[in-house]
Amino acid sequence: MKNYVIFKKIKEKAKSDYEKIKTIYCPYFNDYVRFNYKGLNHIKMKSWNKTRLKSDQYLRLKFLILAPKIINSSGTVQELFKTNKKERIKIKNKWEKISKSVTYFAFIAIKNNIKVKIIIKKVEKRKPFFWSIIPFWKSKKDPLYQKTKKVFHEGDLEND
Repeated sequence: MKNYVIFKKIKEKAKSDYEKIKTIYCPYFNDYVRFNYKGLNHIKMKSWNKTRLKSDQYLRLKFLILAPKIINSSGTVQELFKTNKKERIKIKNKWEKISKSVTYFAFIAIKNNIKVKIIIKKVEKRKPFFWSIIPFWKSKKDPLYQKTKKVFHEGDLEND
């Protein structure tokens, strides 16, 4: 019950803080990055209609406040992924899936002794928007050398 209360407080605070942001200037794009409902929704949902684990949501929501600072100071992209995929777009009050060119940009930074990856999504010629934050990293055992190595994500910027 205590964990639920803590999670709920973090979720409410993150939502409140997120909704105040609107846009943040990013030197890499020489443009503003939007903070729309899609980014906050992606932090809570792994994909459409599939919720992330509460522990995953908790870490992302807890450190979400770092995203604007990192975006505002990011002049170099560390990862880039381009793809064509179907995007859900609202056309005349109806949701449709339309194939679009999508690019994901990842910025890695250490703020307040916390290492995070920020992912920005850009659909075709539209403005870039905040997509995700990945705090810390996962540890995986390398089967060849039997050593543990740090892995930031599963390699899929869209879903991470």
